[in-house]
Amino acid sequence: MPTHIALLRAVNVGGTGKLPMAELRAMAARLGFDNPRTHIASGNLVFESDLDIGSAGARLEAALETYAGKPVGVLMRTPAQMQAVFEANPFPQAAGNRCIVLFLNGPPPADLQDTLRHQADEIVAAGRHEVYIHYGEGMARSKLVVPAAKDGTMRNLNTVAKLVEMSGAG
Repeated sequence: MPTHIALLRAVNVGGTGKLPMAELRAMAARLGFDNPRTHIASGNLVFESDLDIGSAGARLEAALETYAGKPVGVLMRTPAQMQAVFEANPFPQAAGNRCIVLFLNGPPPADLQDTLRHQADEIVAAGRHEVYIHYGEGMARSKLVVPAAKDGTMRNLNTVAKLVEMSGAG
């Protein structure tokens, strides 16, 4: 049975979109997903399902909308895709908590670099369906604005590595 990785948008971030991870696992089980497991409280779900990745994501999005009363975006990846994201990291010497991956449903905009605002020491690189951001001095003081982020969800490299491990890809 294929393994899928779901990355939820705007869950348990900044006091919005509260969703206990125990509830997310229970929801996944009710949807017929096998062995649902989560990592940290920011909406990372790994599970098995005979559904194709698009159908599994759509089913999860519908259940989340019912739960939250509003749409909750879900970005889906296979274990192989997540492994490829991890391996393509253009900042391998950076600390995992200072390198962020912005996951998108499609390719980054061609004019990505031109759209960035308030860039200081951050380095931004486009991937296949993601954007890598190295926050040199950390995110706490950064004022970087990445307009493409409105359509995606971010995870640091430590989380990406853990999801690869949890999915059995690593």
